[in-house]
Amino acid sequence: MSKKYDEHQDMDLKGTLVSVFFVGAVIIAMWVIVYLMYVAR
Repeated sequence: MSKKYDEHQDMDLKGTLVSVFFVGAVIIAMWVIVYLMYVAR
């Protein structure tokens, strides 16, 4: 029973890590776009 729980926990952890990286990438992309627009002005 605990083995299934551990596997489920690992899956959640990987999903959380992927979502955090995705959100971080979106935020960085937004900053880069704003910076490029400011520089090109």
